[in-house]
Amino acid sequence: MKRLVMFRRLSLAAIVGAVFVSLPLTVFGQSGSVYRVPVTGVVELGLAPFIERALEEAAASGASAVILDMDTPGGRVDAAERISDALSDAALPVYTLVNRRAFSAGALIALSTDRIFMRPGSVIGAATPVDGSGTKAPEKIVSAMRSEMRALAEAADLDPEVAAAMVDEEIAIEGVVDSGKLLTLTTEEAVALDYAEAVEDLPALLARLELQGSSVVTAEANWAERVVRFFSNPVVAPFLLTLGFLGLITEVKTPTFGMAGLAGVLSLALFFGSHMIVGLAGWEDLIIFGVGLVLVGVEIFLIPGFGFFGLIGGLGILAGLYLSLLGGLPTAPDFTKAGLVISTTVVLIAVSAWVLIRTLPGSSRLSRSGIFLTERMDRSIGFESAARRPELIGKVGTAITDLRPSGTALFDEERVDVVSESSWIMEGTPVRIVAAEGYRHVVREVPAGASTEVEPASTEA
Repeated sequence: MKRLVMFRRLSLAAIVGAVFVSLPLTVFGQSGSVYRVPVTGVVELGLAPFIERALEEAAASGASAVILDMDTPGGRVDAAERISDALSDAALPVYTLVNRRAFSAGALIALSTDRIFMRPGSVIGAATPVDGSGTKAPEKIVSAMRSEMRALAEAADLDPEVAAAMVDEEIAIEGVVDSGKLLTLTTEEAVALDYAEAVEDLPALLARLELQGSSVVTAEANWAERVVRFFSNPVVAPFLLTLGFLGLITEVKTPTFGMAGLAGVLSLALFFGSHMIVGLAGWEDLIIFGVGLVLVGVEIFLIPGFGFFGLIGGLGILAGLYLSLLGGLPTAPDFTKAGLVISTTVVLIAVSAWVLIRTLPGSSRLSRSGIFLTERMDRSIGFESAARRPELIGKVGTAITDLRPSGTALFDEERVDVVSESSWIMEGTPVRIVAAEGYRHVVREVPAGASTEVEPASTEA
């Protein structure tokens, strides 16, 4: 009887399982996921690693397609080129939904996808590279952009002249755009030229692609990408560089490698690491910077003074930093921004070094920790070399030993260890204390006939 009941339960489970397996996945809304990747705001270098990761994750998860939800005024050409390469190498279909605007770099990215879809009222084009003031970029950059747009259009079986007219206003297309006017297409115009298809929204696009039963996964920047964008920000970069150089300078002045050196190395690593990830810096920039540091180190530790190696090393450091801020296709604003970062860094280092030199040696906490040595120490730290006696400055006494250059002199019945300021002084010669430096009291011979009155101390050596 028990075996019969168990058999019936197993049979029922098998039947239910078969029913669930046989049901179409569309009943549960899981016919395959679709990755939605937002491309909004300015196209900057931090966007490239984000899109690259999103494409890899979509392919690894078995997604049916990736949709770039685009609304951008454009941005950096080198960032758009890196994104275009990633889209061309994608292992699954990628589509663009122009959700209002795809100007400049956005048009280049859109043409790199398998198909462009546009919502009503959207526009695409105006892809001439410009600088920060809106002035047209040099012909070298414009030519590269024009050729790339033309090549992407050819690969997609589209009219390449239309793509080229988005970059070069001198290209005229009969019935589309006159010479002297840059081409920007509305949704209706793009559809008429077969450059795009009109859709109402994302659900309508999914229906057009026969993916209406798919779950939509929106890609978001992870914490690592947010950190990289933060540290590569032109506002943050000067502070990283300042902390890095101050840490290294402090480490040079201390006998062992400690927290200052670690902070300096970590700051420089964050600077170069973040700029290399987003594509601003390359290995060549890091090598130039490293060679500059080595040459400065040779000048400091091996060759006295500041000469050829120090000068070349300093120029190498500045060149490495400057180049790491430019990227692949720098425009006039990029050069200006890089110069501003370097100038700000130099000013911050100078001001910070001045403040540290004036304040840190007098810090009791740092003195107790042993980072800075003072002339007088507490018993818990070490020993007390000698009490400072500024009241002795200006007093006149008599050398009771020959000062060659050190010896002993008598001041008001008090024997004081002294050292001659310059020449040797014979026993019995009147001397005056000119400096009291803890255990070291510097004396000078009193000329014959000079006053032996105590001179007020105006300065202390």
